[in-house]
Amino acid sequence: MKTDLKQLSKAELTGFMEHSGQPPYRVNQIIKWIYKKTAASFDKMTDLSKDFREELKAIAVISNLSLLQRQVSEDGTQKFLFELKDGETIESVLMPNSKGRERFTLCISSQAGCATGCKFCMTGRLGLKRNLKASEIVDQVITVKRHIETWVHGPEASITNIVFMGMGEPLNNFNEVVRSLRNITGLMGFSKRRITVSTAGIVPGIRKLAYTGPDVNLAVSLNAATDRIRDEIMPVNKKYPLNKLIKACKEFPLSPNRRITFEYVMLGGINDSTADADRLVKLLSGIKSKVNLIPYNPLHKSIEFNPPLENKILRFQKTLRKAGLTVIIRKSKGSDISAACGQLKASYS
Repeated sequence: MKTDLKQLSKAELTGFMEHSGQPPYRVNQIIKWIYKKTAASFDKMTDLSKDFREELKAIAVISNLSLLQRQVSEDGTQKFLFELKDGETIESVLMPNSKGRERFTLCISSQAGCATGCKFCMTGRLGLKRNLKASEIVDQVITVKRHIETWVHGPEASITNIVFMGMGEPLNNFNEVVRSLRNITGLMGFSKRRITVSTAGIVPGIRKLAYTGPDVNLAVSLNAATDRIRDEIMPVNKKYPLNKLIKACKEFPLSPNRRITFEYVMLGGINDSTADADRLVKLLSGIKSKVNLIPYNPLHKSIEFNPPLENKILRFQKTLRKAGLTVIIRKSKGSDISAACGQLKASYS
Protein backbone atom coordinates (compact mmCIF):
# COMPACT_ATOMS: atom_id res chain seq x y z
CA MET A 1 0.00 0.00 0.00
CA LYS A 2 1.30 3.44 -0.89
CA THR A 3 2.06 5.90 1.92
CA ASP A 4 -0.15 9.00 2.22
CA LEU A 5 2.34 11.81 2.81
CA LYS A 6 -0.32 14.08 4.34
CA GLN A 7 -0.81 11.57 7.12
CA LEU A 8 2.84 11.76 8.22
CA SER A 9 4.44 13.96 10.85
CA LYS A 10 7.73 15.65 10.00
CA ALA A 11 9.65 12.95 11.88
CA GLU A 12 7.77 10.21 10.00
CA LEU A 13 8.32 11.97 6.68
CA THR A 14 12.03 12.22 7.48
CA GLY A 15 12.16 8.50 8.20
CA PHE A 16 10.24 7.77 5.00
CA MET A 17 12.72 9.76 2.91
CA GLU A 18 15.71 8.16 4.62
CA HIS A 19 14.27 4.70 3.99
CA SER A 20 13.83 5.66 0.34
CA GLY A 21 17.48 6.68 0.12
CA GLN A 22 16.77 10.40 -0.25
CA PRO A 23 18.89 13.22 1.26
CA PRO A 24 17.47 15.17 4.27
CA TYR A 25 16.74 18.34 2.26
CA ARG A 26 13.99 16.46 0.40
CA VAL A 27 11.84 16.62 3.54
CA ASN A 28 11.55 20.41 3.52
CA GLN A 29 10.96 20.40 -0.22
CA ILE A 30 8.00 18.05 0.16
CA ILE A 31 6.61 20.02 3.12
CA LYS A 32 6.84 23.27 1.17
CA TRP A 33 5.00 21.82 -1.81
CA ILE A 34 2.21 20.13 0.16
CA TYR A 35 1.59 22.63 2.95
CA LYS A 36 2.77 25.99 1.59
CA LYS A 37 2.10 25.68 -2.14
CA THR A 38 -0.81 23.22 -1.68
CA ALA A 39 0.35 20.91 -4.48
CA ALA A 40 -2.29 18.29 -5.29
CA SER A 41 0.12 15.95 -7.13
CA PHE A 42 3.80 15.15 -7.47
CA ASP A 43 3.75 16.54 -11.02
CA LYS A 44 3.28 20.02 -9.54
CA MET A 45 6.60 19.76 -7.67
CA THR A 46 8.62 21.29 -10.45
CA ASP A 47 11.91 21.70 -8.55
CA LEU A 48 12.10 17.93 -8.06
CA SER A 49 13.67 15.88 -10.82
CA LYS A 50 11.31 13.92 -13.03
CA ASP A 51 12.95 10.66 -11.95
CA PHE A 52 12.40 11.46 -8.28
CA ARG A 53 8.78 12.38 -8.92
CA GLU A 54 8.26 9.05 -10.66
CA GLU A 55 9.87 7.25 -7.71
CA LEU A 56 7.48 9.03 -5.35
CA LYS A 57 4.48 8.07 -7.43
CA ALA A 58 5.46 4.42 -7.08
CA ILE A 59 5.57 4.44 -3.27
CA ALA A 60 3.47 7.37 -2.07
CA VAL A 61 0.33 9.42 -2.67
CA ILE A 62 -0.86 12.92 -1.87
CA SER A 63 -4.46 12.39 -0.81
CA ASN A 64 -7.02 14.98 -1.82
CA LEU A 65 -10.64 15.65 -0.98
CA SER A 66 -13.16 15.74 -3.80
CA LEU A 67 -15.22 18.94 -3.86
CA LEU A 68 -18.82 18.09 -4.69
CA GLN A 69 -20.41 21.47 -4.08
CA ARG A 70 -19.62 25.01 -3.01
CA GLN A 71 -22.38 27.34 -1.85
CA VAL A 72 -22.08 31.07 -1.16
CA SER A 73 -24.31 32.84 1.35
CA GLU A 74 -25.64 36.34 0.96
CA ASP A 75 -23.36 37.36 3.87
CA GLY A 76 -20.24 36.01 2.14
CA THR A 77 -20.01 32.73 4.04
CA GLN A 78 -19.02 29.77 1.88
CA LYS A 79 -19.87 26.13 2.52
CA PHE A 80 -17.96 23.24 0.97
CA LEU A 81 -19.29 19.71 0.57
CA PHE A 82 -16.41 17.25 0.27
CA GLU A 83 -16.49 13.58 -0.67
CA LEU A 84 -14.05 11.20 0.99
CA LYS A 85 -12.43 8.21 -0.70
CA ASP A 86 -15.04 5.79 0.68
CA GLY A 87 -17.97 7.93 -0.47
CA GLU A 88 -18.77 9.52 2.90
CA THR A 89 -19.22 13.29 2.85
CA ILE A 90 -18.26 16.13 5.17
CA GLU A 91 -18.74 19.90 5.19
CA SER A 92 -16.47 22.85 5.97
CA VAL A 93 -17.47 26.50 6.32
CA LEU A 94 -15.43 29.60 5.44
CA MET A 95 -16.65 32.72 7.24
CA PRO A 96 -15.54 36.32 6.60
CA ASN A 97 -14.07 37.96 9.69
CA SER A 98 -15.62 41.14 11.03
CA LYS A 99 -12.28 42.90 10.59
CA GLY A 100 -10.88 42.83 7.07
CA ARG A 101 -12.77 41.66 4.01
CA GLU A 102 -9.87 39.40 3.00
CA ARG A 103 -9.54 37.61 6.34
CA PHE A 104 -11.47 34.43 7.06
CA THR A 105 -12.21 31.85 9.74
CA LEU A 106 -12.42 28.24 8.58
CA CYS A 107 -14.69 25.82 10.43
CA ILE A 108 -13.61 22.22 9.84
CA SER A 109 -15.00 18.76 10.59
CA SER A 110 -13.33 15.99 12.57
CA GLN A 111 -15.83 13.16 11.93
CA ALA A 112 -18.29 12.12 9.26
CA GLY A 113 -21.46 12.47 11.30
CA CYS A 114 -21.45 12.62 15.10
CA ALA A 115 -22.33 10.30 17.97
CA THR A 116 -23.10 12.86 20.69
CA GLY A 117 -26.69 13.35 19.53
CA CYS A 118 -27.26 16.97 20.61
CA LYS A 119 -30.95 17.58 19.97
CA PHE A 120 -30.46 21.05 18.43
CA CYS A 121 -27.80 19.91 15.93
CA MET A 122 -28.54 18.36 12.55
CA THR A 123 -25.21 16.54 12.39
CA GLY A 124 -26.00 14.76 15.65
CA ARG A 125 -29.20 13.40 14.16
CA LEU A 126 -27.24 11.58 11.47
CA GLY A 127 -25.25 9.46 13.92
CA LEU A 128 -21.56 8.66 13.52
CA LYS A 129 -20.40 7.33 10.17
CA ARG A 130 -16.68 7.26 10.98
CA ASN A 131 -13.73 9.21 12.31
CA LEU A 132 -11.70 11.28 9.89
CA LYS A 133 -8.03 10.58 9.37
CA ALA A 134 -5.59 13.38 10.14
CA SER A 135 -4.95 13.81 6.42
CA GLU A 136 -8.69 14.34 5.79
CA ILE A 137 -8.84 16.96 8.54
CA VAL A 138 -5.73 18.79 7.31
CA ASP A 139 -6.87 18.61 3.71
CA GLN A 140 -9.96 20.69 4.46
CA VAL A 141 -7.57 23.52 5.30
CA ILE A 142 -5.31 22.84 2.33
CA THR A 143 -8.15 22.57 -0.19
CA VAL A 144 -9.84 25.79 0.91
CA LYS A 145 -6.47 27.54 1.02
CA ARG A 146 -5.75 26.30 -2.53
CA HIS A 147 -8.91 27.83 -3.92
CA ILE A 148 -9.35 30.89 -1.74
CA GLU A 149 -7.28 33.18 -3.96
CA THR A 150 -9.39 32.35 -7.00
CA TRP A 151 -12.77 32.33 -5.31
CA VAL A 152 -12.41 35.22 -2.91
CA HIS A 153 -10.37 38.39 -3.26
CA GLY A 154 -7.00 37.49 -4.74
CA PRO A 155 -3.56 36.74 -3.31
CA GLU A 156 -4.04 38.83 -0.16
CA ALA A 157 -6.94 36.69 1.07
CA SER A 158 -6.04 34.32 3.89
CA ILE A 159 -7.38 32.02 6.59
CA THR A 160 -6.59 33.68 9.92
CA ASN A 161 -8.42 31.32 12.30
CA ILE A 162 -9.31 27.63 12.31
CA VAL A 163 -12.08 26.23 14.48
CA PHE A 164 -12.87 22.55 15.01
CA MET A 165 -16.60 23.27 15.20
CA GLY A 166 -17.84 21.47 12.10
CA MET A 167 -19.20 17.95 11.94
CA GLY A 168 -18.25 15.60 14.75
CA GLU A 169 -16.88 15.67 18.29
CA PRO A 170 -13.12 16.34 18.02
CA LEU A 171 -12.24 14.77 21.36
CA ASN A 172 -13.91 11.50 20.35
CA ASN A 173 -11.33 11.33 17.55
CA PHE A 174 -8.50 12.47 19.77
CA ASN A 175 -5.42 10.88 18.20
CA GLU A 176 -6.21 11.91 14.63
CA VAL A 177 -7.27 15.40 15.68
CA VAL A 178 -4.03 15.93 17.61
CA ARG A 179 -2.00 14.58 14.69
CA SER A 180 -3.78 17.01 12.38
CA LEU A 181 -3.17 19.88 14.81
CA ARG A 182 0.54 19.14 14.91
CA ASN A 183 0.72 19.16 11.11
CA ILE A 184 -1.38 22.32 10.76
CA THR A 185 0.84 24.14 13.24
CA GLY A 186 4.21 22.47 12.68
CA LEU A 187 4.18 21.92 8.92
CA MET A 188 1.71 24.51 7.68
CA GLY A 189 2.97 27.11 10.16
CA PHE A 190 -0.42 28.08 11.55
CA SER A 191 -0.42 29.78 14.98
CA LYS A 192 -1.68 27.66 17.89
CA ARG A 193 -3.26 30.81 19.32
CA ARG A 194 -5.54 31.01 16.29
CA ILE A 195 -6.87 27.45 16.49
CA THR A 196 -9.83 26.44 18.66
CA VAL A 197 -11.02 22.92 19.44
CA SER A 198 -14.67 22.76 20.51
CA THR A 199 -16.12 19.91 22.55
CA ALA A 200 -19.58 18.94 23.76
CA GLY A 201 -17.96 18.10 27.10
CA ILE A 202 -15.87 14.93 26.75
CA VAL A 203 -14.15 15.20 30.13
CA PRO A 204 -11.33 12.65 29.60
CA GLY A 205 -10.54 14.32 26.25
CA ILE A 206 -10.36 17.76 27.87
CA ARG A 207 -7.88 16.48 30.43
CA LYS A 208 -5.85 14.68 27.78
CA LEU A 209 -5.80 17.74 25.51
CA ALA A 210 -4.52 19.83 28.41
CA TYR A 211 -1.44 17.72 29.00
CA THR A 212 -0.67 15.84 25.78
CA GLY A 213 -2.12 17.98 22.99
CA PRO A 214 -0.74 21.12 21.37
CA ASP A 215 -1.46 24.37 23.21
CA VAL A 216 -4.56 25.43 21.26
CA ASN A 217 -7.71 27.18 22.47
CA LEU A 218 -10.55 25.25 24.10
CA ALA A 219 -14.25 25.90 23.56
CA VAL A 220 -17.00 24.03 25.41
CA SER A 221 -20.50 23.69 24.03
CA LEU A 222 -22.34 24.17 27.33
CA ASN A 223 -25.90 25.24 26.45
CA ALA A 224 -27.43 24.72 29.89
CA ALA A 225 -26.63 25.47 33.52
CA THR A 226 -28.51 22.51 35.04
CA ASP A 227 -28.09 18.79 34.53
CA ARG A 228 -31.83 18.40 33.98
CA ILE A 229 -31.91 20.66 30.93
CA ARG A 230 -28.52 19.57 29.64
CA ASP A 231 -29.54 15.89 29.90
CA GLU A 232 -32.54 16.66 27.69
CA ILE A 233 -30.72 18.53 24.94
CA MET A 234 -27.24 16.97 25.19
CA PRO A 235 -27.22 13.23 25.99
CA VAL A 236 -23.45 13.38 26.58
CA ASN A 237 -24.24 15.10 29.88
CA LYS A 238 -25.54 11.84 31.32
CA LYS A 239 -22.02 10.42 31.06
CA TYR A 240 -20.14 13.62 31.88
CA PRO A 241 -22.45 15.75 34.06
CA LEU A 242 -21.85 19.41 34.79
CA ASN A 243 -19.92 18.93 38.04
CA LYS A 244 -17.32 16.78 36.25
CA LEU A 245 -17.22 19.04 33.20
CA ILE A 246 -16.79 22.25 35.19
CA LYS A 247 -14.10 20.62 37.35
CA ALA A 248 -12.15 19.68 34.21
CA CYS A 249 -12.50 23.24 32.91
CA LYS A 250 -11.29 24.74 36.19
CA GLU A 251 -8.23 22.48 36.05
CA PHE A 252 -7.48 23.21 32.39
CA PRO A 253 -4.14 25.09 32.29
CA LEU A 254 -4.40 28.60 30.86
CA SER A 255 -1.70 31.19 30.32
CA PRO A 256 -2.43 34.68 31.76
CA ASN A 257 -4.12 36.09 28.65
CA ARG A 258 -6.15 33.04 27.64
CA ARG A 259 -9.68 31.95 28.48
CA ILE A 260 -12.01 29.04 27.82
CA THR A 261 -14.88 29.90 25.50
CA PHE A 262 -18.28 28.59 26.55
CA GLU A 263 -20.76 28.30 23.69
CA TYR A 264 -24.38 28.69 24.76
CA VAL A 265 -27.05 27.94 22.15
CA MET A 266 -30.16 29.77 23.29
CA LEU A 267 -33.38 27.80 22.88
CA GLY A 268 -36.60 29.74 23.27
CA GLY A 269 -38.41 28.85 26.51
CA ILE A 270 -35.88 26.18 27.47
CA ASN A 271 -32.60 27.76 28.59
CA ASP A 272 -33.05 31.50 28.01
CA SER A 273 -34.56 32.80 31.25
CA THR A 274 -32.97 35.22 33.72
CA ALA A 275 -32.86 32.33 36.22
CA ASP A 276 -30.82 30.34 33.67
CA ALA A 277 -28.45 33.29 33.34
CA ASP A 278 -28.05 33.51 37.12
CA ARG A 279 -27.27 29.80 37.29
CA LEU A 280 -24.73 30.16 34.48
CA VAL A 281 -22.96 32.95 36.39
CA LYS A 282 -22.57 30.67 39.43
CA LEU A 283 -21.48 27.74 37.29
CA LEU A 284 -18.66 29.65 35.62
CA SER A 285 -17.44 31.31 38.79
CA GLY A 286 -13.68 30.91 39.14
CA ILE A 287 -13.06 30.04 35.47
CA LYS A 288 -11.24 32.42 33.14
CA SER A 289 -13.88 32.43 30.47
CA LYS A 290 -15.87 34.21 27.82
CA VAL A 291 -19.38 33.30 26.74
CA ASN A 292 -20.73 33.19 23.21
CA LEU A 293 -24.53 33.40 23.14
CA ILE A 294 -25.82 31.75 19.98
CA PRO A 295 -29.51 32.21 19.14
CA TYR A 296 -30.87 28.89 17.91
CA ASN A 297 -30.82 28.32 14.16
CA PRO A 298 -33.89 26.33 13.04
CA LEU A 299 -33.01 23.00 11.47
CA HIS A 300 -34.04 21.78 8.07
CA LYS A 301 -37.70 20.64 8.25
CA SER A 302 -37.68 20.88 12.04
CA ILE A 303 -39.82 22.86 14.48
CA GLU A 304 -38.67 21.08 17.62
CA PHE A 305 -37.13 24.23 19.10
CA ASN A 306 -37.85 27.93 18.79
CA PRO A 307 -35.36 30.79 18.58
CA PRO A 308 -35.27 32.99 21.70
CA LEU A 309 -36.96 36.39 21.72
CA GLU A 310 -34.64 39.35 21.14
CA ASN A 311 -35.44 40.94 24.52
CA LYS A 312 -34.59 37.67 26.29
CA ILE A 313 -31.22 37.47 24.54
CA LEU A 314 -30.36 41.01 25.58
CA ARG A 315 -31.58 40.45 29.15
CA PHE A 316 -29.52 37.24 29.38
CA GLN A 317 -26.42 39.09 28.13
CA LYS A 318 -26.99 41.95 30.57
CA THR A 319 -27.21 39.54 33.52
CA LEU A 320 -23.92 37.88 32.62
CA ARG A 321 -22.14 41.18 31.99
CA LYS A 322 -23.37 42.60 35.29
CA ALA A 323 -21.64 39.65 36.98
CA GLY A 324 -18.38 40.52 35.23
CA LEU A 325 -18.41 37.93 32.46
CA THR A 326 -17.28 38.71 28.92
CA VAL A 327 -20.27 37.97 26.70
CA ILE A 328 -20.72 38.11 22.94
CA ILE A 329 -23.97 37.55 21.06
CA ARG A 330 -22.73 35.59 18.08
CA LYS A 331 -24.50 36.44 14.88
CA SER A 332 -24.84 33.24 12.88
CA LYS A 333 -23.47 33.35 9.38
CA GLY A 334 -24.57 31.33 6.37
CA SER A 335 -28.00 30.30 7.66
CA ASP A 336 -29.49 30.73 4.18
CA ILE A 337 -27.23 27.90 2.92
CA SER A 338 -27.52 25.76 6.11
CA ALA A 339 -23.98 26.68 7.14
CA ALA A 340 -24.80 28.16 10.55
CA CYS A 341 -24.20 26.54 13.93
CA GLY A 342 -26.00 23.18 14.15
CA GLN A 343 -27.07 23.14 10.51
CA LEU A 344 -24.27 21.20 8.81
CA LYS A 345 -25.51 18.28 6.74
CA ALA A 346 -29.08 19.59 7.04
CA SER A 347 -29.51 19.27 3.29
CA TYR A 348 -27.88 15.89 2.79
CA SER A 349 -28.41 12.38 4.10
